[in-house]
Amino acid sequence: MTRTTTHETNEGPAKAVIPIRPLEVMGRGRARHTPKGRQTSPEARERVATLCEGLAPRADLLIEHLHRLQDAEGALRHGHLAALAERLRLSQVEVFEVASFYHHFEIVDDAAAVPQTVVRVCTSLSCAMAGSEALLADLQTALAGDASVRAEAAPCIGQCHVAPAACVGQRQLPQASVAAVQAVLDKGDTGPRALPVPAPSPYTQLRRLLAGELDAEHVLTELKASNLRGLGGAGFPSWRKWETVRAQPGPRHMVVNIDEGEVGTFKDWWVLTSADGGASQMLEGLLIAAQVVGIEHAWLYLRDEYHDLRELLTLELTRLQDTLAALCEQHPGYTPPRIELRRGAGAYICGEESALIESVEGKRGLPRLKPPIVAMHGVFGRPTLAHNPETLWWLPKILENGGAWLAGEGLRGRTGLRRFSVSGRVNKPGVHLAPAGITLRELIHEYAGGMQEGHTLYAYLPGGASGGILPASLADVPLDFDTLVDHGSFIGSMAVVVMGQHDTARGAALNLMQFFEHESCGQCTPCRAGTTKAVQLMQAPAWNAPLLGELSQVMRDASICGLGQAAPNPVDSVLRFFAHEVSVNAEGGAA
Repeated sequence: MTRTTTHETNEGPAKAVIPIRPLEVMGRGRARHTPKGRQTSPEARERVATLCEGLAPRADLLIEHLHRLQDAEGALRHGHLAALAERLRLSQVEVFEVASFYHHFEIVDDAAAVPQTVVRVCTSLSCAMAGSEALLADLQTALAGDASVRAEAAPCIGQCHVAPAACVGQRQLPQASVAAVQAVLDKGDTGPRALPVPAPSPYTQLRRLLAGELDAEHVLTELKASNLRGLGGAGFPSWRKWETVRAQPGPRHMVVNIDEGEVGTFKDWWVLTSADGGASQMLEGLLIAAQVVGIEHAWLYLRDEYHDLRELLTLELTRLQDTLAALCEQHPGYTPPRIELRRGAGAYICGEESALIESVEGKRGLPRLKPPIVAMHGVFGRPTLAHNPETLWWLPKILENGGAWLAGEGLRGRTGLRRFSVSGRVNKPGVHLAPAGITLRELIHEYAGGMQEGHTLYAYLPGGASGGILPASLADVPLDFDTLVDHGSFIGSMAVVVMGQHDTARGAALNLMQFFEHESCGQCTPCRAGTTKAVQLMQAPAWNAPLLGELSQVMRDASICGLGQAAPNPVDSVLRFFAHEVSVNAEGGAA
């Protein structure tokens, strides 16, 4: 091989021929005839092509491809990952880093044996209070001789009202026991539960909008009048999101956050599976928002634990296509948004909107630095409207009854209605629709059937793992956005976990911090190292209050996203309201 170069001489340009060695053989004894990295076998290519048939080979669909392989094989084999990288034109490193980020993917050697079924037992707070740790130990003992099954601990699976809960394969199992798990395994019935199929929605309010009975400005006026706030946790006024995204140049996108992984939260699953409107009412709200804001593409991001809801949403989206086809014929100028259902993979961090967007793009769910906010720079860099499904569910109701109707509900100066996910030591755990501004005491006695026999109110979580722990003495404080700030707490996703006198706040706080440690994405040091250090300190007989306080402040000030910023709330709550449980003094020793 030669290379011709040109250089200047007194006589003008001259050419010189310089022999060079091929890059493939420089410093090596022989040329490389194959690409770097793990080589792809024809068998692996064929298997991946078969399992991923019908999925477009796009990088943003990487997680969907990984689910196809995991569901079929029980794990992700190295050879299949290499073949998948080739199929999607990604590097093997890109595929591996995504696959290894999410909890529900397991990477194994090509010849490794994997169990046919994994039983995930929830060990988060509500289920732990119902004895899930003992259940897990009993299951592991009972299944020890069966290589086809593995039982393991899992964070909250969104079934706190039927604790202890487990997921056998893809089947949610309420009030789980060893016998109940064994019965499911014996039947081999480990697929998603079949949920009742609701009647098709008439999409009445969407039809009014398309027919001109309503216009975009009227919808926005009613939205403002309703005082509807985001119901995923932050409580940001919905109309402001709409106006911000609407003001941006198109194309504009939307993401619907159905990744409710907050400990104690299950209201979105309840809303979407209920007979009262259900998923189709949420989809109507989505289409109304899309029409007003000018959305071209929407993604429904569903947590992977909700296998039954995924089946229901798939059915609803199929039915919706027929409805939209008819509406397009009736209204030739109407262009509905493209709607995609995306499946999460077991990462609580993807409940944070920018991490969710990264996951939609087929990446690890790492939160983005802000600014820019997602309303201006979201999915694929486009302005993006991010909503909770319950927020969208309310839109048809608001247009049917008027915004003043919803704003007229509420107690003690608060406006609207709230869905509370209630679990723990109450007689009627579940989702309870109550006026904004209700107190915990009223919620327990008027909606949740009172305290369980033998239990008196000791403490409660007003807003899931992130909202802190409050004592019974604050049970008459209104439960709503902004009402708990003075007590170092917040309502968040309205996940209320009720604790009795036999429970301890320090035990609950440790359980919650272990959850945060497990779910930290690891991107920033304050959260990654802070949660681990906090777990260590919280296991001491007496807590070192000054050190925990300093650690808490660092996590709040320096963490990138809300996970690290809110993770210290349970610790701070114990030190503030339950110091007698941790026996601290100024030096951190026993009092």
